[in-house]
Amino acid sequence: MTDYPTSRPTDAAYLGEQPELPRELLNLPWIDIHNHAHTLSWEDRERYALSGCQSMMMVASGYHWTPYKPVSADDIRFLWDDAINRRAAIERNHFFEAKLGLGVHTGVRIENPDELLDAMAEYCELPEVIAIGETGVTPGQHVASWDVDSQQAVVQAQMELADEHDLPVLLHTPNQSSDGGRSYRSELAVPGYEKNTSLGADPVLDGDNPALESVKRDVEAMRDAGLDDRQVVASHADDNNTEYLMEETECYLSYTIGHSWLIGVTAEDVADAIDEYGPERIMVDTDCANVLRTDPFALKRAIFELYRYGIDEDAIRQVVLENPRTVFDFES
Repeated sequence: MTDYPTSRPTDAAYLGEQPELPRELLNLPWIDIHNHAHTLSWEDRERYALSGCQSMMMVASGYHWTPYKPVSADDIRFLWDDAINRRAAIERNHFFEAKLGLGVHTGVRIENPDELLDAMAEYCELPEVIAIGETGVTPGQHVASWDVDSQQAVVQAQMELADEHDLPVLLHTPNQSSDGGRSYRSELAVPGYEKNTSLGADPVLDGDNPALESVKRDVEAMRDAGLDDRQVVASHADDNNTEYLMEETECYLSYTIGHSWLIGVTAEDVADAIDEYGPERIMVDTDCANVLRTDPFALKRAIFELYRYGIDEDAIRQVVLENPRTVFDFES
């Protein structure tokens, strides 16, 4: 017991041997393989830099902010072009390496997707484009339904392009969020989620687990395209799809922790997956975007949380830095 010159004993007098703390985690660089940072504010992107982001992939294939509904190929092409236009300035402003993912998201039916697929090959040749995506079969769309077989065909076509150009694919795997209990007023929708949810279309997949069925269709498309499993990263991994993806494929899984309030996935889920399957095929992403209440500090916080949950420093480094660098071939 240490003898402190306090007027009465404090907590400090009863401390046992203190652990060796991993100070290196304070300065561990990390990579975010899935965000929409080009849609964020300057301040939010600076928060990425301040918290140690070394590299990021900004995904331009977001259907939420297309200007018109229904969506045409030109609307999606505008998103790609806008991200390409702004990428270099973002990199100069904030110093982290900023690369792009371009794809056809199936969250809303696109009227003429073949135009995008025909154009995509040239975009794949750009050095700043390091992945195709996000894409993947989704059970229900915003505004206009897209039948599931047509969705799968579009996903497979993009995977064939990825195979041809030796690029990874970022999958949007539907998250099976837990029931939050009470509903919000219908006229307010979900606070923090700036999308008109009343325009949701009827699901194109039914059954007991349409979210998992969507993932299985993505894997079928991957097999038919001849794409190597290790070129596919399933973002939005959760308890509903982890076991299937880990045991039935060799794909990587990325856990989205930038808006845990909405989808319920946290650093604890990542720690559980590392305990069960090891860190070799696991990543973490933020999916921060301007339509969501999201946290640019989430990945940095997850580094500390993983250590607190018992994950060792080497495994943390592999998950937040080495795996993303390997799969997406970042320069940094």
